[in-house]
Amino acid sequence: MSESQTDDGGLQLTLSIWHPKCWTLEVTDETAAGLLAHGVYNTKNQNVKGLFTAYADSITDVDELIEATRESDLTESVLELRERHGATGTGSPPGNTTRELFVEYDPDNTISDSLLSRGFIHNDPVRVRHGREHWPVFFPGTRDEAETAIAEIREEKDADIEVTRITSAGGSNPQQLRRMDRLSDSQREAFELARQEDYYAWPRGISTRELASELGVSKTTLLEHLRKAEAKLLDPDPR
Repeated sequence: MSESQTDDGGLQLTLSIWHPKCWTLEVTDETAAGLLAHGVYNTKNQNVKGLFTAYADSITDVDELIEATRESDLTESVLELRERHGATGTGSPPGNTTRELFVEYDPDNTISDSLLSRGFIHNDPVRVRHGREHWPVFFPGTRDEAETAIAEIREEKDADIEVTRITSAGGSNPQQLRRMDRLSDSQREAFELARQEDYYAWPRGISTRELASELGVSKTTLLEHLRKAEAKLLDPDPR
């Protein structure tokens, strides 16, 4: 973000964040699973309990993340609510295996209060993967004001914050953003690289074989990732 611009309707942003002393970042960095953060609830003591969905391509990966969460010095307790294997129900889970958890932890080790106190409004589940938090937020100001607020949070929390998506609130498509959250990590990585390399342009900016090589997967695997991503993004009923 560089230009001084007035966004009367506010901004829709996705922030990729790392900050110290965060259990979600540690366990997703140590394992092959990811987390979706849905909500936080106060407890009788000074801690909070957060509702999370652990997801991965295998049961083993989810089990490893849950065990790492239990063993973390930054968590107080972990409660498994229920277990879901496979794509059950009408929705599309972000991985082949998902499990829902209540985790108790110290809110001082999160970045949410720093975001909220500067006007960033969390408007969808936070996705945590590969040791990074991905926050979809609304900001009711200009790009320069958002840049200033982000700089303050970086200094306050010793955080690494990157803006990976930014649009004016009036021009954003919330339904499309929600559909992007339905992709697995592999599908998202393949689809975003395909767009970046003009795979969907005409003529194509890159061949299927070249794109697969960049991702380090076979051509068949790449096409499977793209096919599933496209099906989820084009589904008229994203519930």
